Amino acid sequence: MSTGTGTPSAPAPTPTTPTRTSSMFSSLKIRNYRLFFLGQVVSNTGTWMQRIAQDWLVLSLTGSATAVGFTTALQFLPMLLFGLYGGVLVDRLPKRRTLLFTQSSMAVTGLALAALTLTGHVQVWHVYLAAFLVGLATVVDNPARQSFVTEMVGREQLQNAVSLNSANFQSARLVGPAVAGLMITGVGTGWAFLFNGLSFVAPIAGLLLMRSRELHVVERAPRGKGQLREGLRYVAGRPELIWTIALVGFIGTFGFNFPVYLSAFADDVFHAGAGSYSLFNTLMAVGSLAGALLAARRGTARMRVLIMAAVTFGVLETVAALAPSLWLFALLMAPIGMFGMTVNVTANTSVQMATDPAMRGRVMALYMMVFMGGSPVGAPIAGWITDAYGVRAGLAVGGVISALAATAIALVLARVGGLRLSVGWNGGHPHVRFVPRERREELTAAA
Repeated sequence: MSTGTGTPSAPAPTPTTPTRTSSMFSSLKIRNYRLFFLGQVVSNTGTWMQRIAQDWLVLSLTGSATAVGFTTALQFLPMLLFGLYGGVLVDRLPKRRTLLFTQSSMAVTGLALAALTLTGHVQVWHVYLAAFLVGLATVVDNPARQSFVTEMVGREQLQNAVSLNSANFQSARLVGPAVAGLMITGVGTGWAFLFNGLSFVAPIAGLLLMRSRELHVVERAPRGKGQLREGLRYVAGRPELIWTIALVGFIGTFGFNFPVYLSAFADDVFHAGAGSYSLFNTLMAVGSLAGALLAARRGTARMRVLIMAAVTFGVLETVAALAPSLWLFALLMAPIGMFGMTVNVTANTSVQMATDPAMRGRVMALYMMVFMGGSPVGAPIAGWITDAYGVRAGLAVGGVISALAATAIALVLARVGGLRLSVGWNGGHPHVRFVPRERREELTAAA
């Protein structure tokens, strides 16, 4: 792997789309990425198991739902406080070695929590500390993993690899909680923590087995002052970055508050209990998995796909808020999950493709901070609207804001790019699209 010294820098990418691929799993033909992907299959499952076991253990120790929420907040707090600094470090450091360190530190945390739990010495502050330490590791691990994908697969396979990473995570979301539930019921929470700690052996082994000569060379940013401000100025000066990140922020803050809404719909609206809540989450996970695989098949990251998916996501969420029956509401969960994942994957790929490699760690840290930081901000707002006006109003507001934000950002990007709205007929069918200003004038003259 390159040390970033004496190596010519990779050319700055342009906001063009990668080559279209015909295979849904084409990036898995690359050995280094295949090792990475297989390691993440095991590790993601362990991560979901620890999330379930961690919440259950805190609830068992304290009997307080507030304590469970505090644990989650501790895990996300480091990203909100230090996320941008993590991006600066990632741009300076070799990403494979960085991932070896962060993955190892999370493994040690899981094993320590397992030892405390299995020996009966665990206290709630141990869980708080473990959650905070995992959050600290995530500050560096998250942007490092995001930006390392390009070094493994190159620009041509980036969309496919990002999509498969999302599919990997969603598959673990389906399997991990189920396995954790069985393990907690059968042998206790400590064994779930132990599995998670041991699961990091897979990604660590994958990183060690990679061939450095097959990685795409990316020059690292030299150590210097003002690199955080430099990253922010870089994003602010590129509309395709700032507005994509802003869209993700709006949807993450107002549209993705499903933990608040789904339990309330199951209990308060449909009076159906925990079984329906589980059904809603499962269908949404299935839709998210389908969305990730379709994005992998598509092989391109177009802005119009991002905007259309965001608008559709908001509209479907608004329709779900008005659903009169449980089954209609449940059926809408799958397409909502699919379009939500399409927004996530397309935005992620678009941002990476439009970013200079030397800036990618900082830009992806900002992206993840905005995306992940939306929930702690949006969840209390969603809860307040739900308490004051009902859960249907809360979900509808989230959907409307998501759709309006996507529409407004589409208009801003069109204006920045010198585009105009074209409405007409093509082959007997209506079409609505943005075209260059000159092309719009030609269409008007021809009419």
